[in-house]
Amino acid sequence: MSAASYNRMRLAANPADVARAAFAVLLMPLLMTLVLAASAISAAADDPWRGIPEAGQVQVVRAINGNTLVLKGGRRLRLAGIQAPRLARNPGRKGWPLAVEAKAALAKLVVGTTIRLAREGRQVDRYGRLIAHAHVGAPPGVWVQGRLLTLGMARVRTYAGNAHFASRMLAAERGARAARRGIWSLDFYRVRFHRRLRGLLDTFQIVEGRVERVAHTRRWTYLNFGANWRWDFTISLDRRARRRFRKAGVRVASLEGKRVRVRGWIFRRNGPMIEATHPAQIEVLD
Repeated sequence: MSAASYNRMRLAANPADVARAAFAVLLMPLLMTLVLAASAISAAADDPWRGIPEAGQVQVVRAINGNTLVLKGGRRLRLAGIQAPRLARNPGRKGWPLAVEAKAALAKLVVGTTIRLAREGRQVDRYGRLIAHAHVGAPPGVWVQGRLLTLGMARVRTYAGNAHFASRMLAAERGARAARRGIWSLDFYRVRFHRRLRGLLDTFQIVEGRVERVAHTRRWTYLNFGANWRWDFTISLDRRARRRFRKAGVRVASLEGKRVRVRGWIFRRNGPMIEATHPAQIEVLD
């Protein structure tokens, strides 16, 4: 007797086995559906464009600096969310350290290629440049901003409405800083302590310290880092910024007593100050 004949006889003799076999046949498509659904969920979690609309493909002609490109047709693209070292703007003036190297890194990555864009919020800056995230290579490709941050050739600099990938960019920046890659090997770019900001007015900095007090006025909220607001470092938020923090579920008052890290341009209003326009500018370190 063949094995197939024996199995048919055994199943016929045992109705429970027949039922189990039928159940297995019915269950298999369901299991396959669940596996495919789990794979789709995993793929969505890894999708670099998740939550931000794609905006087509463009050809890159050249790099102007470490975060700005010239596209075929003449349009310029400002890479969203990063601040690369600045080249010298005028003869006789110094650029930021590693500015030439940052430009070269960007050029090597994308010049002469076609990149895919994704855009959110504000899509054109005041100079008429497109603002977008970019990927190069066959999908999923290489995320240009992420690569530059990982190489240590840029710092994170988000804007209100253009901060979708802030957490991923900050993670890439932290990794490069910990490894002292690129700009993080230089004292010029180090994270600053809030009491040591002398001579840094009108510069882009990352400042760390503990918020001593949160004070509110009708128009402004101030995060004071010292007892004397006339001299000590402060973060300011206007009413629009306060609404953005509330919408993001961030209670500004809860930052009192917390150690934080803020990034932005330092200006003087009484003491040194950075204006925070959106929550991604402030990292809570405690």
